Amino acid sequence: MTHVLMRVQGRLGGSCLRGLSTTSVCAKSASQTKASEPQKEIPGPVTQKLKKEMDKVHQAPAVRFFIDYEKSKGNYIVDVDGNKYLDMFMQISSLPLGYNHPDLIKAAQDPKMISALINRPALGSFPPKDWTERLHKTLIDIRPKGLSGVQTMMCGTCSNENAIKTAFMWYQRKKRGGPPSEEDLMSCMKQLPPGTPSLSVLAFQGAFHGRTMGMLSVTRSKAIHKVDVPAFDWPIANFPRYKYPLNKNVDYNKKQDTACLQEVEKIIGDRKKDKRDVAALIVEPIQAEGGDHHGSPEFFQGLRDLCTTYGIAFIVDEVQTGGGSTGSWWAHDSWKLKSPPDMVTFAKKFLTGGYYYKEDFKMNEPYRIYNTWMGEPSKMLLLEAVVNVIKRDNLLNQAGKVGKELQSYLDSLQGQYPKHLSNARGAGTFSAIDCSSAALRDKIVNNAAQNDLHIGVCGDSSIRFRPALIFEEKHLKEAKEALSDAIASAVQSK
Repeated sequence: MTHVLMRVQGRLGGSCLRGLSTTSVCAKSASQTKASEPQKEIPGPVTQKLKKEMDKVHQAPAVRFFIDYEKSKGNYIVDVDGNKYLDMFMQISSLPLGYNHPDLIKAAQDPKMISALINRPALGSFPPKDWTERLHKTLIDIRPKGLSGVQTMMCGTCSNENAIKTAFMWYQRKKRGGPPSEEDLMSCMKQLPPGTPSLSVLAFQGAFHGRTMGMLSVTRSKAIHKVDVPAFDWPIANFPRYKYPLNKNVDYNKKQDTACLQEVEKIIGDRKKDKRDVAALIVEPIQAEGGDHHGSPEFFQGLRDLCTTYGIAFIVDEVQTGGGSTGSWWAHDSWKLKSPPDMVTFAKKFLTGGYYYKEDFKMNEPYRIYNTWMGEPSKMLLLEAVVNVIKRDNLLNQAGKVGKELQSYLDSLQGQYPKHLSNARGAGTFSAIDCSSAALRDKIVNNAAQNDLHIGVCGDSSIRFRPALIFEEKHLKEAKEALSDAIASAVQSK
């Protein structure tokens, strides 16, 4: 039983502090990291006390440590025990400008913010008078090329869920040539065809699209997310697994692309024959939770072509990759597609969720894509400030520049430790490196925490880096010192 619990705990994913009850493990790694200095207790006693109190009234198994957000600033996070970390995980890649950015503090003091917070509207029915103006100043201003409209939502999961619902509705409307018939309306209430069609959405091994019932059926990253939950009979295809460096593994990686595209096309054909049509395909530019797996522009262009050929909605999930960390507002910009995606979902760094869509995917009937909140007006006020800062301070270029330096450093690490580190990869600062085992990975990230560096994990044995857009060369220098020491100590202790 102990072995099973440890194995499950190790697959939970998340930040650098894995297994909060294993303080002795952290201390051991720390003693090997900086033996001459007193070691921090991670998690500290205040966090441990607060977690016990929280656990009595609220689920807390995934809590890493409690944060003093008032003391956290810029790229640095401070926990309730007074430990200050250079944060390269940024709330699971969700804070574009770090902590307590002065422009966001100023935006939060705008009188409009008070109204947005205390008069929270049901946006689908009663939007504020300046809602369209807010959309134009934020999400429309930075919309992906070729997409005309945007639908706001609360989070990434519900953004993906509603994009897929939109795809199903679009597919059926196209099939019957118009809105639902009376027969469709009557039969759907009994969950029978034609109103309840046998449709599916195709996703990929290693994908993570959310934790609702529907999104778990297109998620294949960690078993702990899915276990015990019924799932839709929706197909899953393989996603390329590249070898790095890319320029030395061209033939192998091209074969990965070809095999995966052939599998996708076969699944589409087989489902069509079985009258269980694939109506949509959803894919991440980088499979973040699943292990930071990348695909080539040629692979994604192949998916776009297949969707066009077979009349399938092509949905790109940019919940994690959107917002600038790859050096562009949208990671899929690098694909140079001949025609744009049909929908692009977003959340995290955009502070609110939602999806962009082509005109053909716009819903004209009320209450089909709907919920009470349909987004968060206060977040849009903050997002306006975020967009302005990113443009003013040229932060997209900075992410690209710092990302190249980070990638060069990760390349040097795997050259220094070829038996322990491999597959350094990244786009902008959205980077990762694989460790030879989960145990080594966990030693490294715990050592890094002792060195005041907060980093994340993903996949089976990968370290991931998700700094804010304000992360500069001086911060990277500090991170390199902490991480190099953490790796050296972890490797020596093996």
